[in-house]
Amino acid sequence: MPMTMSQKILADHAGLESVKPGQLIEVELDAVLGNDITTPVAIKEFEKAGFDSVFDQEKINIVLDHFVPNKDIKAAQQSATCRKFANTYNIKNFFDVGKMGIEHALLPEQGIVTAGDCIIGADSHTCTYGALGAFSTGVGSTDMAAGMATGKAWFKVPSAIKVELSGTLPERVSGKDVILDLIGKIGVDGALYQSLEFMGEGVKSLTMDDRLCICNMAIEAGAKNGIFPVDQVTFDYLEGRSQRAWKIYEADEDASYTQTI
Repeated sequence: MPMTMSQKILADHAGLESVKPGQLIEVELDAVLGNDITTPVAIKEFEKAGFDSVFDQEKINIVLDHFVPNKDIKAAQQSATCRKFANTYNIKNFFDVGKMGIEHALLPEQGIVTAGDCIIGADSHTCTYGALGAFSTGVGSTDMAAGMATGKAWFKVPSAIKVELSGTLPERVSGKDVILDLIGKIGVDGALYQSLEFMGEGVKSLTMDDRLCICNMAIEAGAKNGIFPVDQVTFDYLEGRSQRAWKIYEADEDASYTQTI
């Protein structure tokens, strides 16, 4: 069965030869992300469910980034909860004060996420990592808790919208202008639970910063994820940065899309 790029990543991580839109699958995760707001809720659910171990100390990422420095006692308590959990389970990628940053910029910069990954994060803008050719999407804190314990997540396979980019960006125009223009065309729910799959000659002229911004804001159109093909720009970014070997997925030429923009 012909598949889009996102569908191929999901199929591979589910151990299936193919998947189709609407299908329910269970996938193996390459990374789980939480921040200082969502992680304490996930920890509460983790403990409530009776879990006493994590699936992989190196694949869980907790970043204190929303209220750091802490703005009040509650924010300090949330950070303390994250800190205690990270110490208890020896979480390798715990970014505390002095090491933290904006979570969705930090993980790519540190080489923690890479092409071909399947990632969930308890933050709607986790879809950022599609810029690297990964399937990444936001989930609730309960899903994060289950992901931290089992390394797995359930998904309904999304259908996809094909976004054909052409030409080059004029001076003083950036990736943010591209995604805002797209959202203006399709609306804030125009890609509801669908993949925004970017392709075309125009992709070549987009920097990694442009792509990260575009995928970050895919959720603003209701998308499940945004994703770019892996090309030389991707290679240049990943070389010497990625902590792991990456895998390249390409959409089939006859893949099915709900619409082409």
